[in-house]
Amino acid sequence: MDGIEKILRNNKKWADEITAKDAKYFEHLAEGQAPEYLWIGCADSRVPANQLLGLNPGEVFVHRNVANLVVHADFNSLAVIHYAVEYLKVKYIIVCGHYGCGGVQAAMSGKRFGLVDSWIRHVNDVINIHGAELTKLDEPEKFDRLCELNAIEQAVHVSQSPPVLEAWERGQELTVYAMVYDLKDGLLKPVAPPITSPKEGGSIR
Repeated sequence: MDGIEKILRNNKKWADEITAKDAKYFEHLAEGQAPEYLWIGCADSRVPANQLLGLNPGEVFVHRNVANLVVHADFNSLAVIHYAVEYLKVKYIIVCGHYGCGGVQAAMSGKRFGLVDSWIRHVNDVINIHGAELTKLDEPEKFDRLCELNAIEQAVHVSQSPPVLEAWERGQELTVYAMVYDLKDGLLKPVAPPITSPKEGGSIR
């Protein structure tokens, strides 16, 4: 079976199963979205936001890129954060890395991989910030810890972004979390205290 034919068949089966349970499901879904969560995660195909969170379509707004980075000059991620916070009024922003992340591993290796090097250079910044801690660890521990530290740093970046700062200034309820997903057992692990203010964002490193 052709790859595209396969996914079209899967899609039809999925839609039919849902409408068999609720004939107006998609009609209601088309009326709009009101998710409480913004998920900023890695583009890795093994880390599907909705499934691992146990949430349905319409319940989580998702942004994914290589190594779950939030770069201050990246208008793509900033636009997602702005829309989620300003218009969808999400209450929770989860920055989620994962153990075994290829982008983090590439940054650790010091090798060149082409165009993606410019992007994962931001992971190297995390290595530089936390070099004293990382140099004390052996390779497996260092890799896992860097995945955690990268998620923490990106959560700090979210807490420093204009949309989030403005939301807190106007008293909007909003909490930022740094988490890591373990591919080996499917569980999420918070790796830093939640951030509910600019002061907390500057203190979790």
